[in-house]
Amino acid sequence: MELYNIGIIGGGPAGYTAAFAAAKQGKKVILFEKDFLGGVCLNKGCIPTKTILHSSELYKKALNGMDFGVNAQGISIDYKKVTERKNFVIERLRKGLELAFKNLKITVVNSEAKILSKNEIEARGEVYNCEKIICAVGSSPRVVKGLEFDHEFLLSSDDILELKKLPRSIVIVGSGAIGTEWARIFNNFGVETTVVELASNILPLADVEVSKRLERIFKSEGIKFYTSTTIDKIENKNLFLSNGEILSPELVLVGVGRKPNEVEKIEGVEYIGDVSGEIQLAHFAIKQAYDVIENIDFRKDLTPSVVYGSPEIAWVGKREQDLAGEEYKKSMLLVSSLGKAQCDGETEGFIKLLTQEDKIVGAHIVSSEASALIQQILIAMQFGISAEQLKEVCFPHPTYSEGIFESLFRLK
Repeated sequence: MELYNIGIIGGGPAGYTAAFAAAKQGKKVILFEKDFLGGVCLNKGCIPTKTILHSSELYKKALNGMDFGVNAQGISIDYKKVTERKNFVIERLRKGLELAFKNLKITVVNSEAKILSKNEIEARGEVYNCEKIICAVGSSPRVVKGLEFDHEFLLSSDDILELKKLPRSIVIVGSGAIGTEWARIFNNFGVETTVVELASNILPLADVEVSKRLERIFKSEGIKFYTSTTIDKIENKNLFLSNGEILSPELVLVGVGRKPNEVEKIEGVEYIGDVSGEIQLAHFAIKQAYDVIENIDFRKDLTPSVVYGSPEIAWVGKREQDLAGEEYKKSMLLVSSLGKAQCDGETEGFIKLLTQEDKIVGAHIVSSEASALIQQILIAMQFGISAEQLKEVCFPHPTYSEGIFESLFRLK
């Protein structure tokens, strides 16, 4: 019977990163994937959502082109082409993964698999022996009682990617990353969009000032939202809210996050990615994989979060509400003060830094390019570079990143 050094179940970011890293060490690797390589991130999450989001932003910018001296006529949306491009991007990236597996001589079994023991995996009626097993079977859309998916009116984040045409109106339940990004997508396309959030703030995991700014952005863009609100019941496609409002959307997206897929935990097996029950982000899963295969440690408390759209939202470290009762310094720089933001017409947002004993302990950004800006601050936090030391770095002008530099001089 053939023996593998590493057996991996799940071909998402956690699984394929572990497979690639192990294969590059010269290990014999086998990976089991019942659907498509790339997992949720590539096929049903990050990549398709951001591809559609980009189309929606191009459409919105085209409509407002006259503000920049660009006159365009007859602008319209062909949503079929939007989804075709989404599928094209997925397929291209998936083929890249398949080629990498082939080049690294990793055995791929397209089948559901079951872990029998810490050294045995069963698939297609065969048993595969592995010195080490990694389980990275991901997660599924979370189901809310009373809002169970019917895949026609009540949609999951998987279902929404398969829409053939844009609805006239939609209600989105939940305002985390999934809910916020889809609210922006539909609003950009001109769909009447309403968000219903159980928590007291939109984007509840963020710093409270980020949440408040996003609420202001939603209002300015015509996205309706209700906080501290639930859907009590649904009758004839009418949504009865706990605040007394009744909504009658064409579709409902239940975007309240994802839950780890259920597996029987077996001692001696490594569980990484969403199924581990920790942070459900692709970049966190990738770091877990490198930790398991190459023993590259990482600080889980410095895992950055990003919400895409215009403007982007990103944060890392402590929120201001986490520092209640502690001594700290804070800076708040409005993005509108930056020359590059004025050039681009992207003036909404701020850069907020929190420090203790001259070390940055939290950063919260609402700005164009926030996903890139947060990484600069994260490197300083990771390696203990003080705010005073960071002042010694020369930031280019005109850029959004110089906002970080200017923020350092506003700490108080």
